[in-house]
Amino acid sequence: MTLTSRERVLLAINHKEPDRVPIFFGGDGSTAMLVPAYDKLKRHLGIELETQLFDRAFQYARIDEEVLVRFGSDVRTLVGPASSHCAAVDGPNDTFKDCWGVTWQRPPGGYYYDMVSQPLKDARTPDDIDRYSWPNPEMMLNVSGVAERARSLRQESSHAIVGIHEGLSSVFEAAWYLRGLPKFMMDLAGDPEMAHAILRHMTDVAKGSTALFLKEAGQYIDIIRVGDDLGIQSGTIISPAMFREMIKPYLAEYYDMIHNMTDAKLMLHSCGSVSPIIEDLIEIGVDILNPVQVSAKNMEPADLKARFGDRLCFCGGIDTQQVLPFGTQEEVQEEVQRLIQELAPGGGYLLAAVHSIQPDVPPENVCTMFETALAHGSYPITIDN
Repeated sequence: MTLTSRERVLLAINHKEPDRVPIFFGGDGSTAMLVPAYDKLKRHLGIELETQLFDRAFQYARIDEEVLVRFGSDVRTLVGPASSHCAAVDGPNDTFKDCWGVTWQRPPGGYYYDMVSQPLKDARTPDDIDRYSWPNPEMMLNVSGVAERARSLRQESSHAIVGIHEGLSSVFEAAWYLRGLPKFMMDLAGDPEMAHAILRHMTDVAKGSTALFLKEAGQYIDIIRVGDDLGIQSGTIISPAMFREMIKPYLAEYYDMIHNMTDAKLMLHSCGSVSPIIEDLIEIGVDILNPVQVSAKNMEPADLKARFGDRLCFCGGIDTQQVLPFGTQEEVQEEVQRLIQELAPGGGYLLAAVHSIQPDVPPENVCTMFETALAHGSYPITIDN
């Protein structure tokens, strides 16, 4: 019997085998494509639609329904939009200032915007942190009509619904956005009172804005997406010990609130080598880990599956650093089949690329990735010896 997309996703998340491996494409910016890559794909497919943005700074494209259907995506997105009070203020030389006071600039020929000014970079004391004009969650989000849209999507769609909002769903990463990474690292190591002051405010704003969204949509969504990059290519950004002491308690408080407000599964987006703290992430309530950066240190998919596969669902895994941009179509096929064999047995795998697909990825390889998943993702999974 063929399952609905929602049934397929929920079975996989709950570590049961559906009819085929679910495809998680376009559920958020990090499982979508950058605008130039998406424009190339649409030209390749002969689709003439204006590209819409998920995120201005990172230039993530919203994937159109026609493309989602073509590639068998099992998820659809419900967005809690930012309010007009959070509209970006444009500046000279392709810059804009966001509602936090962070200034972003896109360099000539660049794809992304870079942070060029942080509002807390010159703060010297916790009082300076407290005096910063912290955004009011009620002023960040426009939840008018969200409940109606969520209810309608639940009634009309057979897909799993991913809830995201444009308030704040990050604690650690957002803290160094405001402070600047070098200074926040110095705070964590040498002035924990400063670090705690920032993290306390960040947690309160994240909880407040997420609670507003969940009050409207929590009963209708299947997955709630949060993001907090904790890893780099070679390991965690901070030591596991520092993570457990300084960051984990705030994330635990935030995630506990989410689980108390909705039955939706919590998906954490965190790039890099996070293997040393995956046990901690499971402990504080992470149900789904994205993007599973398999090229990073100690992120081999077979090992992750063996260690955590009965307690954590993996979303991602198709390599965007080497295979998708530089591999042949045959190599892409082999990569997709390998990830299915290593991560999908017993459920617990949602197939996606490792982060948003970049402009150097040929559209033919994008098509091959999803076509291979549809052709070779049926259960039971055959393991090659």
